[in-house]
Amino acid sequence: MDVEPSRCGPDLRDAHRFALDVARDAGQLLRRGMRGEVQARAKSASGDLVTDLDLAAERLIVDRIRARWPEHGVIAEEGGEYAADDTWAWLVDPLDGTNNVAIGLPAYVVGIALCDRGSPVLGVVHDPVAGRTWSAVRGQGAFVHAGPGRPAGRPLRAPRRPVPAAPVLAWTQGHEVRRDDSTARALKVVLDSTARRVLQLWAPLLSWVMLARGDIDGIVGYRPEAVDLPAGMLLAAEAGMAVRALDGGCFDDRYGCPADRRSFVAGPPETIDRLVKLVTAAQWIEPEVRRLTPISLATVGW
Repeated sequence: MDVEPSRCGPDLRDAHRFALDVARDAGQLLRRGMRGEVQARAKSASGDLVTDLDLAAERLIVDRIRARWPEHGVIAEEGGEYAADDTWAWLVDPLDGTNNVAIGLPAYVVGIALCDRGSPVLGVVHDPVAGRTWSAVRGQGAFVHAGPGRPAGRPLRAPRRPVPAAPVLAWTQGHEVRRDDSTARALKVVLDSTARRVLQLWAPLLSWVMLARGDIDGIVGYRPEAVDLPAGMLLAAEAGMAVRALDGGCFDDRYGCPADRRSFVAGPPETIDRLVKLVTAAQWIEPEVRRLTPISLATVGW
């Protein structure tokens, strides 16, 4: 169903073209930067990393947004909130996959979303390595773009497949989730025990693209980062995937929700109920997991 934009909002066709162009330009910057040595440094006690490439790509995107729509809010992965707006806000992850880049693994993307009153109405994910871009506009579908040009990409709709004997799932969690978090540990035990494979890509937007294409059977997210969630979730939803809260209820897609309300399970409509049963099974074993002491580096004398 089409969602009417807020009064005085941007033309979504114009915003779509803009987001595609700026994501590709940021991707070119990243590709050029990867030819040299990439220096990474910690940006938090959780071990999350940042590079000069993150910062340069973010500056490019944010400067372009503020020049085109100075009245809009902008919230970015590295710089935080550049400008506030209760109605229209752009969310920018200039390099989703920094930890991969830091070890020389070419698995990273650029993510941009536009939110109307907190909910995503436009999302773009660009893969500089493959030279491909995926986008979604709320109520208008998801698209794959093979190269530069106008946003008239090919419609993207995840294929319907038989229910797998055991699913291939992706897992993502927020940077601030502690190793001794009993809910996260219980969820991982359940997924590792039941799934054929559990992918942890260090680039959640790549997982969302894989789900939207039908490459994997689902994603489970526990207290995920807020900035990259809207673009990926909208892409998968517009490609035909279902997104639920961990308890199976409606997922609140508004940016700015508390971390515990951002936890989700996503997958094909025909298997989403099975996926919800998997993740809710974690509550059965969480009391036992809570009694186990996590192994630390100090424990093994690292």
